[in-house]
Amino acid sequence: QAVPAGSHVRLNLQTGEREAKLPDSENQQGDMREERRRKRYSVDVDSNSFTSQELKKALAKLKETEKAERKVRKQFPISEAKVRKKFRPIEQLKEEFEKLNVKMETDYEIMVKLISKFNSSASTLDEKVAALYDLEYYVHQV
Repeated sequence: QAVPAGSHVRLNLQTGEREAKLPDSENQQGDMREERRRKRYSVDVDSNSFTSQELKKALAKLKETEKAERKVRKQFPISEAKVRKKFRPIEQLKEEFEKLNVKMETDYEIMVKLISKFNSSASTLDEKVAALYDLEYYVHQV
């Protein structure tokens, strides 16, 4: 089921159902560019099947939108040099943090450590529970 952009969506683990909540009226007043950026394409899902004509129309509409977005990107190109000037590679950031005696780890590296800690026979029950709680946090982000 398609839901409006900006809705709060969650999976209820007790019932197994997906739930959606519309945003509060005071939070609805957002930037128009942000709303356009988060715009989702939806198809009426009241019927169980779609005709080939409906699917063709939906695909044509999607292709037209993609073409329009490409035109805008061509009019306002962002050069790779500008992006490289604004952002640094992660390897460079890691080197700079090592000089400061700060070890920077990606979420993936942290999750691998937590899984190995959980699977380790040397870990106590409390350490395993703590690893699961921490792992739950990182998995939730994914």
